[in-house]
Parts: sequence; structure tokens; C-alpha cells
Amino acid sequence: MRTFRKLTTAVVIVMIVLAAAVNISVMRIERENSGLYRVEAKRAADEIRKNGSADLSHYRFLTGIYPDDGNLYETDEQYMIVEADGKLWRIEYEFHDDKVQMLALVNIVMGVCFLLVAAVLVFIRRSVLKPFSEFTDLPFQLAKGNLFVQLPEHKSRWFGRFTWAVQMLRDSLELSRRHELEAQRDKRLLLLSLSHDIKTPLSAIKLSAEALSRGLYSDPQKQHDTAVLISKRAAEIEALMAQIRDAANEDLIKFEVHNGEVFLDSVLDSIKPQIAAKLEPFGTEFIVEDHSDCLILCDPDRLAECILNLIVNAMKYGDGKRIAFSFSDEEDCRLMTVSNTGCTLPPEELQDIFDSFKRGSNVGNAEGSGLGLYICRKLMTLMDGEAFAEIENGEFKVTLVIRKA
Repeated sequence: MRTFRKLTTAVVIVMIVLAAAVNISVMRIERENSGLYRVEAKRAADEIRKNGSADLSHYRFLTGIYPDDGNLYETDEQYMIVEADGKLWRIEYEFHDDKVQMLALVNIVMGVCFLLVAAVLVFIRRSVLKPFSEFTDLPFQLAKGNLFVQLPEHKSRWFGRFTWAVQMLRDSLELSRRHELEAQRDKRLLLLSLSHDIKTPLSAIKLSAEALSRGLYSDPQKQHDTAVLISKRAAEIEALMAQIRDAANEDLIKFEVHNGEVFLDSVLDSIKPQIAAKLEPFGTEFIVEDHSDCLILCDPDRLAECILNLIVNAMKYGDGKRIAFSFSDEEDCRLMTVSNTGCTLPPEELQDIFDSFKRGSNVGNAEGSGLGLYICRKLMTLMDGEAFAEIENGEFKVTLVIRKA
């Protein structure tokens, strides 16, 4: 708002300076025009000396030319006396001083322009900047985790889509937080339940082992039954540990996918500006091979998220020289391959790169959580597709299998 006030002040100053300049120019033009009748009178005198008379049609301001007939000064018109051909002549002229009217007209036009500019500035301030200033604190509150902040309501159509998008963002963050809390609660309850269940077979194992160690069972059959019991209880603990392991490997992120029919090129066109913005600072060559457009079955936002994840992955772990999109068809699917040069991932690690929190030995100092490819495959699976990776000729390639509609 402070910058806008400075801009408004600058506009007002410019308008005032412009109005003053125009007024000065108009007054200067009028002064120049005011002496034209004198020039025409001199020209008429020269014409009389040459021809004995002058043609009034050649002059703009002169209205009459009269020789001295004894009544040289008897007239109500504006005139001047000149000497020509040995006698005096009365040259009447008409000059309208339009300075006042012209200045009034110019100032009216300038005033209307000024009012229009002022109205536009006031409109921008009231309908755009002032409502927008009410949203400036909202991203900070969302970043701090305050999801209960109220979104200001405005009837202005300028912020309809913006408020809708921010509302969706807040709802998404709130849903993610709720899912996270539910997952933490479920895991906590599961671990508590399993830890309690483990105590029973573990206690049985300890008691049986202690009995065997003390030689309480002299009967070989009883010793055998005790050993079988220990084995059975150990199997129970092993099963419970498997449940814990499976719980640890459950999805850490809740995904929502809404499949629909969309053209592949429309998805690519929507993310090309973002891809260009990411690659431009590095001078990376970006190639999209020729392909035919087709109708695919997917969530366009989620598919775009997958592709952008692959671009980020290629920039992190490639050499930044070239990234390419290639396409092929297989049965009722369109295959889209994202490849990058400079792959240093050992081939034996390919089988693990789609697991959560798995990062290759080639990560170096690159930051990451090991979730990018995991999220990509999970989303593709939910969209009834697939994702797989391969290394070929020093290039890392991830292929998205997208089902056609």
C-alpha cells in the first residue's frame, strides 16, 4: 500500500506538470497567432504598391482595405493605417482571441483525464489492493500450522478463484493433518496392543526355558513337549513382529485420486511453464519427442505431480545436460518415459528405488527424503497405471504406464 501511495502521488504530480505544460503551450501559440494580422497587413501594402489594389481572399484576418477619402479614421472596426503607393490606406482586420476558450477546453479535457485516472487508482486501491492486503497474513498463518484462520469473504470477482484455491489449500492441509494424526494414533494403539500380546508368549518361553535349565523335567517326553511349546510361542512372537513390520511399511501418506478422461497434451501443456522455469537457470536441454495426442484415464493434477517429481529427480541426480520425454503405445496404454543423462545409480539398486525412504548410493549431497519415486508409483497405481525404471546407455529412465480412456 505504501508503494501504491507513492505511485498515486507520482501520477498526480505528472498530471499537474502536464496540465501546466499544455497551458503554457496554448498561451504561446495564441501569442504567436495574435501578430499574424500585422504580417498580412504588410503583405497587403506590398501588393497595393505592386498592383494598385489587394485581393482580400488571399488574407485570413483582413476584412477591408480602404484608401484615404477624407474619412480615413471613421470606422467601428479594428484597423491599422499603412502607407502604400504614395497615400494612406486603412486596413481593417478581425482577430478573435480564442485563448480563454481554448484554455478552458484544454483544461476541461485534462480535468476529465485526471478524474478518470484518479477513479481507476481509487478502484484499484479499494477493489484490488485493499482486499488483497487482507490475505497477506494468511500464508504465514498456514505455514505456522494455524488452519483455523478465517478466510476473508469478498464479493469482488477479482479474488474469487484465489480465495477458492486458498480454501482448497487449507482444506487439504487440514485433511493431511487429520490423516497424520489418525495414522499416529492407529500405530500407537497397534504397538501397544502388540507389545501386550508379545508378553504372554514371551513369559511362557521364559518359564519353560527356566524349567529346562533347572532340570525340572526328567521325563524325555515332557522335555520334548516343553521344547515344542517354546517353538510354538516363538512362532507367535515372530508373527507379531511381522505385524509390526507390516505396520511400519504402511502408507505414510494418504492419497486422494479422482480419475477422469483428459487429453495427454493438455496435461503436458499445463506443466510446461513450470518445467521451463525449473530448467532455464541450468541451461538443460529439454526435448519432447513427437507423438500423437490421446485421451487418457487419470487424475490430471496427480499425473502432473508425478511428471514434475520425475523432473526434480532428474535435476538432482543427473548431470543437467538433457531431459527428454518419449512416448510409445502398448495394448490399451500410453507409455511416457522421462529420461535424463548422467546416471550414476548402480543397476543393482534399481529394485529398491520405489520404496519409501530409499535413496540410492549416488545421492551425494543432494537433499531429499526418498519419497519422490515412491509417491510417483503409488499415484500411478491408484490411477490404474504403473511406473518402472531402467538404466540404458548411461541414462536413467522412468516410464509411466498411463491407461487410455
